[in-house]
Amino acid sequence: SHRDLQDYQTHVVKMGKGDKKRGQSDLVTREYTIHLHKLLHGQTFKKRAPRAIREVKKFATKAMFTKDVRVDTKLNKALWATGVRNVPKRIRVRLSRKRNDDEEAEEKLYTLVEHVPVASFKELETKVVEDMGDDE
Repeated sequence: SHRDLQDYQTHVVKMGKGDKKRGQSDLVTREYTIHLHKLLHGQTFKKRAPRAIREVKKFATKAMFTKDVRVDTKLNKALWATGVRNVPKRIRVRLSRKRNDDEEAEEKLYTLVEHVPVASFKELETKVVEDMGDDE
C-alpha cells in the first residue's frame, strides 16, 4: 500500500549511503523485467495504470535504494498504451542511478527508469548495462 512505500522509503533514507563501501559503483545501470500482472492482481480497472506507475517506482526504490525515482515519459506511454485497465503483463525497464547535481536536494542520487522495448520476455535476466553514454 501507499503507507508501506512511505515507510520503506524512510527506511531506505535512514540506512544512508555511507553505510556501504561504494566508490564509483554508486552510479550504476541495470535492466530488469517487472512482472506487473502479479502486482496489479485484483486491482480495480480504473486504477490499474496509475497503480502500475506506483509499483514501478516502488520497484526502483527497492532495487536502487533511492527515494527520488523519475519515470521516463516513454515508459509512462508504454504502460498507458493499452489503456487504463489493460496494462502489459510484464515490462522491461532500465534503472539508472544518477548523481543529483541540478539543485540542493536532500538526496545525492536519483534513479531514472526507462523503457526497454523487447520482442519477448523469455530467458531474460537482470543484467548490468556497461559504458552508458553519460556526460559526467
